[in-house]
Amino acid sequence: MTHDTPLSPRPLHHLADGRRRLMTAAQLRAHGISAAEANEQCRPGGPWQQLLPNVVLLHAGPPTSEERLHAVLLYAARERTPAAASAAPAPVSVPRQPGGEQPSLPAGLEAMITGLAALTLHGFSAAPPLPSLAAIDVLVPRLRRLRSTGCARIVRTAALPTAERVAALPVAPVARALADAVAELTDPGVVHRLLTEAVRAGHCEPAAVVRELNRARLLGRPHVVDAVDSLVAEGRALAEQHLYRMVHEHALPEPVWNVDLRLPGGPRLGGVDAFWPEHAVALELDTRGAHRRSEDDAVRAEHARRREHLERLGITVVRLVPRRLRESLEHQAAVVRTALMAAGDREPAAYVVVLPR
Repeated sequence: MTHDTPLSPRPLHHLADGRRRLMTAAQLRAHGISAAEANEQCRPGGPWQQLLPNVVLLHAGPPTSEERLHAVLLYAARERTPAAASAAPAPVSVPRQPGGEQPSLPAGLEAMITGLAALTLHGFSAAPPLPSLAAIDVLVPRLRRLRSTGCARIVRTAALPTAERVAALPVAPVARALADAVAELTDPGVVHRLLTEAVRAGHCEPAAVVRELNRARLLGRPHVVDAVDSLVAEGRALAEQHLYRMVHEHALPEPVWNVDLRLPGGPRLGGVDAFWPEHAVALELDTRGAHRRSEDDAVRAEHARRREHLERLGITVVRLVPRRLRESLEHQAAVVRTALMAAGDREPAAYVVVLPR
């Protein structure tokens, strides 16, 4: 007997007893079910059905959303020998549904749910319900020899991101799932709603979304550009709310908000989000990462020149990242407080004119 020899045949009904509802061809062979026997069970009107190539649904009724999700992951999994399949460590499975146990997913699976299905799993209200999706996007390495078929739509990538676990399923991070969804969408309203919800609901930062959209070369589409502009504005508005909270909840001195700084009779020094004139401390929200990559070099150089000019005038510039404001408000308040307290140890700053922005 070799390692490829199937186990002793067992009656087929033991697989359809409600405990397991999806199996791959390799898993069936490991249970002693030949390809011919599986095909016989999947004949029209038979008790089983082939949901995807090498993936068999062990009942005749329509698949549930959970079964479709597992099916596309099983389809994208690397086929293993029967011996390997039977000896594999116990994989993670989603919670049981009424009437059956969910199928086993291979350990070390090089695939994950992405696109609209992933956004639905992440809890997006603007994403469609799973039963309404004709196809479920599954992200795989670029060199995998797979094709889109049935309910599985293959999305390829040079490097897989680190999957997040949602209901025990491997799911692409929100920013990547958004980019894969937007690549298939043509409705500007849907794109706008998804991108807005990503930021407003705190799923991810605007900069992360823009990076993924740029990577996918989607920023040239007019409806995507318009949605990104709204996304950046939404992200900045939320960051400003966190900034106001930081000042008031952590008892920082009240600054003047959103002002332009100028030298008396001289040039404009630039706008800042908050300024403490008595301490010569300016605060900027660093939202540069949310701009399109084509702007990055110019924006970065301009910010560096402005910051250096202000510091030569004796003004301390504190730059806060929106993500850190959201995640650690107390720590960011401590950073600002330290800068304000250090003002007394510095040489007096140059006089500047403060104007509403």
